[in-house]
Amino acid sequence: MIEETELSDEQIQNAITIYTVGAERGLPDQAMVIALATAMQESTLRNLGHLGEANDHDSLGLFQQRPSSGWGTPEQIQDPVYASTKFYDKLETISGWESMPVTEAAQSVQISAFGDAYAKWEPLARLAVGLLAAIVNCETADLPKGAWTNPLPGAPIVSGYRTGERPDHDGLDLWADKGTTIYAASDGTVNRVRCNATLYGAGYSCDIDGSPEVRGCGWYMQIAHPDGTLTRYCHMVSEPLPEVGDTVEAGDIIGYVGSSGNSSGPHLHLEAHTSHDASSADATDPLSYFADRGISFSS
Repeated sequence: MIEETELSDEQIQNAITIYTVGAERGLPDQAMVIALATAMQESTLRNLGHLGEANDHDSLGLFQQRPSSGWGTPEQIQDPVYASTKFYDKLETISGWESMPVTEAAQSVQISAFGDAYAKWEPLARLAVGLLAAIVNCETADLPKGAWTNPLPGAPIVSGYRTGERPDHDGLDLWADKGTTIYAASDGTVNRVRCNATLYGAGYSCDIDGSPEVRGCGWYMQIAHPDGTLTRYCHMVSEPLPEVGDTVEAGDIIGYVGSSGNSSGPHLHLEAHTSHDASSADATDPLSYFADRGISFSS
């Protein structure tokens, strides 16, 4: 059961992900109410794996989507961003969903044996959407031109820049749950978006989790800033949202935390470079780089 005052960090982050994916698509709040009410009923906002004998067929994830019904692979369905995206994809194919009762719209997507069960979650889902809208709008509010912000607010450092244990580590690793929103650190132009992952010299997908054996940054992007410096964001869960040549502003949502490429778990590998070349030779300690711009990180 979900209680308003007893949500775990996992439940809160999953609710934020469901809301943010819908907001990024430009959908009205009603879509997010439907999605949240559905996830509250199906999983209590927990990213459920296979539950053995308690499993409903092969249902998985936030929305209990089934691989056998064409929702995706088990790994994809257990990616909160992917699962939310597929939910909204299906919702938007339903004619008149915007004016349907929440439970009817949810059932049209889910085709559940308990189609009326979503109705009881509507009041809490509407409350959550109101709160999440205020939080997300506050976090992504327009910042002054040239401002700097933390790309992953509140995330702790789990690995530093060029430490004794990792002398070739050209960035800072910030831990966060998969699907956590990543923000542009400052204004600039996107000069690279790429999947960079190989395994034993062969290409490797960035749309699945990597491992310590996989080489590369996974899904990553770079922002060239007007002061001649550059920031790089690695291991995203899916292709970054901006494209090469796009201009971004501080606080814009650019992607979501993942574990693609050379990674042992979800995190953001953040690099800072003193030129737009973004080579190891011009890499600089992100702690000092961001401190010079008024931004600190949690230890």
